[in-house]
Amino acid sequence: MITQPIIPCIWFEQDVEAIAEWYVSVFPDSFIDYTTTLTDTPSGETTIVTLSLSGQFFQLLGSGKMKDRNPSISYMVTLPTAEEVETLWHKLAEGADVLMPLDTYDFSERYGWLKDKHGVSWQIMHSGGMDIQTVTPCFLFVGDVFGQAEAAMNDWVSIFPDSYVLEDHLIRYEAADGPEVEGKLNYARFVLSGREFVAMDSAENHQFAFNEMQSLIGFCETQDEIDDYWKKLSAVPEAEQCGWLKDRYGVSWQIVPWEMEEMMMTGTPEQLARVTQAFLPMKKIDMATLRNVY
Repeated sequence: MITQPIIPCIWFEQDVEAIAEWYVSVFPDSFIDYTTTLTDTPSGETTIVTLSLSGQFFQLLGSGKMKDRNPSISYMVTLPTAEEVETLWHKLAEGADVLMPLDTYDFSERYGWLKDKHGVSWQIMHSGGMDIQTVTPCFLFVGDVFGQAEAAMNDWVSIFPDSYVLEDHLIRYEAADGPEVEGKLNYARFVLSGREFVAMDSAENHQFAFNEMQSLIGFCETQDEIDDYWKKLSAVPEAEQCGWLKDRYGVSWQIVPWEMEEMMMTGTPEQLARVTQAFLPMKKIDMATLRNVY
């Protein structure tokens, strides 16, 4: 069972179970936790695989073609030896698009950024002795949201409990980097509900933006907690659907009660069918209704 209050969700259109198996074979200390299949959704059959990759829980959602995954959200993997960096890089590089080649940079002895064969972006780097989380979701603020990385980080930290900025992991662009980026976040690491995340601004002309293909799931204990997160995060009314919302920065969130997750993990096919038909018309999840139909 998931032990982290906020986890990434990645949307796929292909065989999500085979994709999950591939990731588990690539990352050390990884496992598939459980798989849930929902029927009669707008996309037909939807499969959700919950897995842990080197200590970071993910959910992979297989539900038909929607949009493309892109590097606006990537996953930074920090490893203690150059050999481990090389090994993971070469496994992920099979059929990948290389965004920054594996090399020595001024910020890391060994670093590379690629978009793997499934369209998911990974930044692989040597830790340099830093004691930080192995796999960390990373948000790249570009285009219309360039310059808003710090505001987003501070907003999220204010919303979720046990959250704070890691001040010794905050680097701003300097004057020498150009007036368009000076003072913006080159790199910042922060904690949401006990888990580390990274935010960065980039003024490069990237042709991508945050979208629903990668989202964050925020798990809740009570309806009051669901209501509070929804009120503070949701900024795009037309994006509100079956527990999904979009915040003011364009990042998609799923606000999910732990109790619903337990239903998905342990329910019979008949119970899951009733729960699915109940939550599909909802915007914000109503836990009492789901409990009744379950």
